[in-house]
Amino acid sequence: MTDLGVMMMEFTLYVSIAVKLVVALVGLLIMTRLLGKKEISQLTAFDFVSSLMLSELVGNTIYDENVHLSHLVFALVVWTLLALALEKFIWTVPWISRYATGTPDLLIRDGIIDFKAMKRNNLDFGQLSMLLRENDVFSMREVAYALFETNGSISVLRQNDPANLNNGEANSPKKRVCLPESIIENGSINEAALGRLGRDPEWLKQLLQLSGISHHERVLFAEWSDSNGLFYQLK
Repeated sequence: MTDLGVMMMEFTLYVSIAVKLVVALVGLLIMTRLLGKKEISQLTAFDFVSSLMLSELVGNTIYDENVHLSHLVFALVVWTLLALALEKFIWTVPWISRYATGTPDLLIRDGIIDFKAMKRNNLDFGQLSMLLRENDVFSMREVAYALFETNGSISVLRQNDPANLNNGEANSPKKRVCLPESIIENGSINEAALGRLGRDPEWLKQLLQLSGISHHERVLFAEWSDSNGLFYQLK
């Protein structure tokens, strides 16, 4: 084969890749419009799996010389129709949605932490605290209800003015803001948190005894704030 023939084959390959990329981009934009627009943070587990499938579908067809443009278009059309059919089916039979997209789970109900729900969603107290901080909540005592959404975010309903429980405090000097520390998590002492507070396990033992708790293993969760004191929940 001559050099000119090789160059023509290379040129044809590049043109084919470029055309496939354009078609894939247009196809994905159309599919996004049909299925509805969502922010990345709003994607459900099904949306995430669908995105992975689409990326594999497009990636494996663009650079394969044996896959023609018509194959790519056909695959995009079939996948779009399947996704649309599933969406419509879920709307028709709503109870199936909890299997396809999941349902929110209550992690905190009426101020009480549901540890079983945390384990069910593979969450530890550090992750729960991080999700709460993303909602500008730095203390568990502020939370009345917390829902773990299907996209991995958390929705929080706060207690009514937890920092100002007494009347007449509006005109009083502001309290010093202190960052609460989780000192017990699922019966285990968080010694790193005690260190940040400048306290030790003996101090914690005495603190629990003042609250009528003989063993820290009985405590599901406890946090300490220098401004608000001890907050805890037993197992």
